[in-house]
Amino acid sequence: MQVSVPKQIVPLDSILPDEPLLMMGAGPVPVPARVAAANGIVINHLGDTMAQIIEQVKIMSRYVFQTQNGYILGVAGPGSAAMEMAVANLVVPGSKVLSICNGFFSHRLAEMALRLEADVVKLEVAQGFTADLDVVEQYLIQHRPQVMTIVQGETSNTVCNHNLAAITKLAKQYDCLVIVDAVCTLSTMPLDMDEWGIDAVITGGQKGLSCIPGISLVGFSEQAWQLIQSRTDQLRHWCLDAKLAEQFWYKKSYHYTAPVSGILAIHEAMRLIINETLPVRFDRHLRCSQALQAGIEALGLQLFVKPHNRLNSVVGIEVPDGIDAKAVLKYMSSRYRVEISGSFGPNIVRIGQMGEQCRAHNLFRTLHALGASFISMGCKLDLPAGVAALESTLDRYEFPPEQHLSAVNAIK
Repeated sequence: MQVSVPKQIVPLDSILPDEPLLMMGAGPVPVPARVAAANGIVINHLGDTMAQIIEQVKIMSRYVFQTQNGYILGVAGPGSAAMEMAVANLVVPGSKVLSICNGFFSHRLAEMALRLEADVVKLEVAQGFTADLDVVEQYLIQHRPQVMTIVQGETSNTVCNHNLAAITKLAKQYDCLVIVDAVCTLSTMPLDMDEWGIDAVITGGQKGLSCIPGISLVGFSEQAWQLIQSRTDQLRHWCLDAKLAEQFWYKKSYHYTAPVSGILAIHEAMRLIINETLPVRFDRHLRCSQALQAGIEALGLQLFVKPHNRLNSVVGIEVPDGIDAKAVLKYMSSRYRVEISGSFGPNIVRIGQMGEQCRAHNLFRTLHALGASFISMGCKLDLPAGVAALESTLDRYEFPPEQHLSAVNAIK
């Protein structure tokens, strides 16, 4: 039997909208022009040019991860593949793992450890709250895990584990390695891999770094790398075996055909971060997120998480009773060409504040689209008050003097 020639296949320009959508959800995010251009280049993945690029990616990654001697590896896959690389290489089957679970992605880390036949203990955190330091210590004393998994920022419910630095330092006192998912937080808020004692930091390209989806990074501490090198059992993941990945990332040898275009794109994304500097970038993100949150509340909508536990890089907004969240998202996309994200459970919609999303013109366009779309569904909101609060909060934010000029230029 022959398979017939497919009918009704149309070119992409017949499928994609006439006007590009403004991506203001929980990822992927808008990509800077230089990153997009780099993603269109293909070179020899084992040549001298690629070797030079890889060296620069590792150097820049150490700055972004804030580690002097961390072992940086790239992953040809999404942030979840980077998660799995960290878990697969640090979790030995039969070992004890403590997973701090306060959302969808922290539970995913626990599931990955379970699939490796680890003895997983879950510390379940109530909806909208962050992990409590005293409770974490109780679990460490009671269960004596070899590895802990935790998410810095839960994009699923917009909760931030603000106690992360204290939690990771505490874990080290109990000889526990720490894996941190920083996919939506790396380069958007402080994370100091060395100072905080983190053993594996995970990030994906498509969120905080403002790069393309499908290329990710993992940073391992020296202690974690020693464990990886000392393992004598055979890992169950061939592509995600860190010792095999080392052949390409440190020995200029073959592992698998590297995602050449993605590596070039992430090189450019991190070069832009280096040029901006982390302190200026952190301030830009904080200024934009606080202004957006003020605008949302002035509209008359409620934010899902209380300020102390709130994640700034993804903002959660409660959907009023009687309003269909999916209808709001569809209306925003079709009428205003702005896309935000739905929910993984709570009755919320989510707006991203990562990388290129954090530009003043994006904030005004998104807030107007959000308010007008809710109003079209029957909500009584004050759109002018929301826009005024957004503008006044942007104007009132005070950058440190040495960062003021760079940050003001960056936000435009």
